[in-house]
Amino acid sequence: MNTVKLSQVEKRILTIRGQKVILDSDVATLYGVETMRVNEAVKNNPDKFPKGYIIKLTKDEKKEVIEIFDNPKIKFSPVPPKAFTEKGLYMLATILKSPKATQTTIDIIETFAQIRELSRTVAELSEVKDEFAQKSLMQKGGEIIKDILSNNLKTTDTENKYRIEFCCLKI
Repeated sequence: MNTVKLSQVEKRILTIRGQKVILDSDVATLYGVETMRVNEAVKNNPDKFPKGYIIKLTKDEKKEVIEIFDNPKIKFSPVPPKAFTEKGLYMLATILKSPKATQTTIDIIETFAQIRELSRTVAELSEVKDEFAQKSLMQKGGEIIKDILSNNLKTTDTENKYRIEFCCLKI
C-alpha cells in the first residue's frame, strides 16, 4: 500500500477563518476516493460532525482559494467546498474504513502533529537565550522541516545547518 508523504499532506493544508484545514476535494484525493464519497459520508453521519469540525466555504472564500490554487475541481463545482478541520478529519477516519483510508488518516494526523511541534519549537527558539539550546532547537526545527518537505531529502551536515538557520530566520 502506498503511504501519503508528509509533504503531500502539508501542501494541502490551508488556513481558513484562522484554522488549519484540508478541502474536501484534497481529502478525497489523499484517500483515493471521489469528493462525492467524502461528502456523502458527512451527509450520512451529521451527528459525527458538530460545529467546528467542517467549515463550509463562502463564495468569497471559494473565490480566494481558486485565485491562489486554481483548482478545477473547486472552480467548476456548483457545490460550495467544505474544509475539514483536524477534528473533522479524525471523525472522518471513523467512517472511511479502507486500509488506504486508515493509513492516510495516520499520515494526516502525523503531519498536523509535526506542524504543531514546529510551531512550538519556533516559539521556544525566540525565548531561549542560551546559544547551545538555540542550536539544539534549530536542529530540531530543521529535522521537522526536513520530514515535512521530504522523507527522502539527503543533505550534508553543513548543508543542513545553513538551511536550518535560514528557515529559522525566515520564520
